[in-house]
Amino acid sequence: MKYLMLDRRFLNPQAMENVCIQVTPPEKDRVHNPLFTQDQPWEIRIDNGYPNVLYDPEERIFRCYYTLFTDDLDTEGTTLAERSSRDYLPRMDRVTSLAYAESRDGIHWEKPALNQVEWRGNKMNNILFLFAHGTGVMMDSHDSDSGKRYKMVTKVDIPGKGTHMAVAFSPDGKDWSELIPWPEHNPPADSHNLPFWNEDEGCYMLLSRVWKDGIRMTTLSRSSDFIHWSEPEETLRGRGFEAQVYSMPVFYWNHMYLGLASIIHEGDRTDADFDRVDCELTWAVSPEHFDFVAPGQPVIPRGEGSYPTGEFDCGCIYASPPVMDSENNLWIYYMGGNGKHTNFRETSLARAKWQPDRFAAMVPKRPEEETLLTSNRMRFMGSSLEILAEPLDKDKAVSLQCQLHHIWTSPPIEGFEYEKSRVFETGDGWYRIQWPSGMERLDGEKGCMKLKLKNLKVWAVRGDICLDGHRLWEGADMENEGF
Repeated sequence: MKYLMLDRRFLNPQAMENVCIQVTPPEKDRVHNPLFTQDQPWEIRIDNGYPNVLYDPEERIFRCYYTLFTDDLDTEGTTLAERSSRDYLPRMDRVTSLAYAESRDGIHWEKPALNQVEWRGNKMNNILFLFAHGTGVMMDSHDSDSGKRYKMVTKVDIPGKGTHMAVAFSPDGKDWSELIPWPEHNPPADSHNLPFWNEDEGCYMLLSRVWKDGIRMTTLSRSSDFIHWSEPEETLRGRGFEAQVYSMPVFYWNHMYLGLASIIHEGDRTDADFDRVDCELTWAVSPEHFDFVAPGQPVIPRGEGSYPTGEFDCGCIYASPPVMDSENNLWIYYMGGNGKHTNFRETSLARAKWQPDRFAAMVPKRPEEETLLTSNRMRFMGSSLEILAEPLDKDKAVSLQCQLHHIWTSPPIEGFEYEKSRVFETGDGWYRIQWPSGMERLDGEKGCMKLKLKNLKVWAVRGDICLDGHRLWEGADMENEGF
């Protein structure tokens, strides 16, 4: 089994020293970013964008579905000088729509003329639907109906005529059915509505957004047929006015869900981050409840500067679930805006590369001192044990030792002391840990591991181990203590 350090089930916080968790941001593509921006007449304001970037392995093509304003009288026709001199005044008659772009290499994007939706007398555009707000798109390999290989959920928002939730289906991601209204429920859902398949429960799930108690809140709904959805229930709430969850696309990784939560900062107009949007990492074993991995640490840092001269992504970040390329790199595509959330801004698509499993590391609070990481109770099942780690300072020596215990407060198991552990680099950042007597001697036994290290940050542990039970008060083991 493999356990990431962001998985709080694995570590015993009563038995750790000089350590904290630190998000590892993906590397922005400085060569190609931004990949595309709002450069068509109907792309009056991409705004948040809510990107859905998917890779279709059958067609060998990247597809991007993004939300934009195709009518917005306070933006259209304004010059950069005017935008810099006054505040943006959004109108209730703005029209939100869904557009489509595609790419063969994930870098160079085209906005094809789909000839499907008329905009001001012309269908030569890349618009898929008018009046579609916060659309989420997924590819589905579980549905036997080839005409429903692509699925979407959106909020239909027709100014002056009300709103409702709807779904649509497509065989190829470009030709879509008519929008089918939800038979039940009409949540606000004025954000990224992201559908996905939950293998454990064998059903579709939808992460959306509502308002409760004066702040934004992420919700979860279920469906067996993608048409009838359950009433949304809270799954993540932010941290007051200053850190509200605006949207949260998620992806499944290593038997858990990871979320890319866009966090809007309100509550203090004098704050430097006021009305800007950061992206933070969240995690969940089950989508019913998410937690923040490292509250306040951006996983995709905003660019430098401010409107109108700052970097293209200095104001707001809205991400898509990552896609993997043929070289095992994870690419996070995101919409980056160069202004505040409720003011003028121009928005562009960009990407950043993430190394698999290197999402968040345990690092020393005081780098000059040793760090102690202790696992919760687990079952030993063989000889393999490896640590995914990297030196904090590549010019300094690293130290890594491991010790095994039946209970973390008891003496080490004979033959598995720190001084008897041997460490070998296996490549790709993994360090193999062995003892002369061999960990296979403990096959079937329960215990925990202690890592004593210096000048290392640790992302993950893998090997012939499996968590068994949970941490009890002060590490007491009920079975061994006779409870």
